[in-house]
Amino acid sequence: MVAKKPRKGDELAVYVISVAAELAGVHPQTLRMYERKGLVSPSRTTGQSRRYSDRDVEHVRLIQSLTQDKGVNLAGVEMVMALTRQLEETRRRMEALEISLRETQQRMRDEIERVRRSQRADLVPLRNTITVYKRER
Repeated sequence: MVAKKPRKGDELAVYVISVAAELAGVHPQTLRMYERKGLVSPSRTTGQSRRYSDRDVEHVRLIQSLTQDKGVNLAGVEMVMALTRQLEETRRRMEALEISLRETQQRMRDEIERVRRSQRADLVPLRNTITVYKRER
């Protein structure tokens, strides 16, 4: 069966649980447990069979690395994953803001240049002067 829809980034979920487990170096039951805990979210076919993508397999390998190599428990893994998602979203938003800033700066430069070109040569800019009038009594 084919997965319902492609994953983000056009990554298709194609591996059945046994193949994904073998690729990630874990038991299929471990994948089911990770799914119950919300650490991994495989796609589902129309018949509700799990399908894992390469990204899912890499995600499971990261979880394994955190738990086995770094000694992080699953609650800690959940927190690390949530913080990682937040960081990625913040980076995306920052990149969008930087692009917007550059575009705004360019529009400002263009407008300044347009105003400079449109000024008549016979006009002299008015200085910022203050004229004081005295009232006669």
